[in-house]
Amino acid sequence: MPGESDTLSQRLDSMTTRWSVVRRAHQASIVSAGQARNELVLRYSKAIRAYVRAILQDDGRADEVAQDAIVRLLSGDFAGADPNRGRFRDLLKVSVRNMARNHWQKENRRRPAAVDVETIAGADATDDPEWLASWRQNALDLTWSALEHLERSQPDSSAVVLLRLRAAFPDATSEELAQRLAKKTKKPITPESVRQQLRRARVKFAELLITEIADGLASGSPDEVEEELAALGLMDYVRDLLPADWKQRRNDG
Repeated sequence: MPGESDTLSQRLDSMTTRWSVVRRAHQASIVSAGQARNELVLRYSKAIRAYVRAILQDDGRADEVAQDAIVRLLSGDFAGADPNRGRFRDLLKVSVRNMARNHWQKENRRRPAAVDVETIAGADATDDPEWLASWRQNALDLTWSALEHLERSQPDSSAVVLLRLRAAFPDATSEELAQRLAKKTKKPITPESVRQQLRRARVKFAELLITEIADGLASGSPDEVEEELAALGLMDYVRDLLPADWKQRRNDG
């Protein structure tokens, strides 16, 4: 029977992406395209808003630019997005930054700029801390939402509560976590059961996070996923859940 790390490794090996959502957002069927565009907005609007606020340093203007970018997603203006041209987050970032730059250039005629948008909005910049931070948080938020949705279909699961308890009390012992979980769920639980459930919950969270990260990558291969996790500072969520030789076994398979 495969271990949890083997299961997660297999998940990486068979990963597919959701570039199909981007394609559906620009197809002929109005209903299907509309649903796909709405999905893109739901997935990425928080990252867009957080990023624009960070670079414009003005909530009012940031909301205006972010709304324009969201309208573009809803209007299907990303028909040229192609996984062969790079990660979806990079394509979206360049578009949003250019919109922020253009907006600021127009507004700057009326008052001096508080930030040099030209240094931020260059299309060739790939290491953008503001965008990485907003995308990282967006990925984590979507992963938590996916785990909560999964838990609603499994009434006996306490994965979300247990992971949040561990995050809130990182130094708590298994006995202490068991007491806190029992208080939350109104059900008795042993420290050993807590350790097992926590391990399964972490593996499931890692699987969902990997799925989320792979969505915007060209192939979602283990190499690409690992690179993206590292770029976003998310490797700690999966590192000790992967077998040390998972890449080698994939190459040999």
